Amino acid sequence: MYEIWLTLNILFELGLQYLPVVVATAVLWVVLMGVAASRGRPGWGKAIKPAVVAFVVVTAITFFITPGLTRSSFANMGYWVDWANLFLYAAAFGGVAAALVWPLAAMMRRSA
Repeated sequence: MYEIWLTLNILFELGLQYLPVVVATAVLWVVLMGVAASRGRPGWGKAIKPAVVAFVVVTAITFFITPGLTRSSFANMGYWVDWANLFLYAAAFGGVAAALVWPLAAMMRRSA
């Protein structure tokens, strides 16, 4: 339980440290959603597939490069919480990528 609490504290502190980036990304997403909604009939349903592809690609890339970026390695990950954290961090980056790709793809795949 301690490891999970420590992880939540680290995430909170990282969120505070990168708060301008987090806010800017959220504002960018809101603007993209607004632009997509105001430009005719965006194909929201048709845009899910590119968003899912972006999620999978970014999650996979992030999963494999994060240990090296943090000066660690997969060999140093001996506990299930380490693997869960790595996967969840990667999935979070993939989720952000999917959220940003979705309105862009919706604008390109307009409904008739």
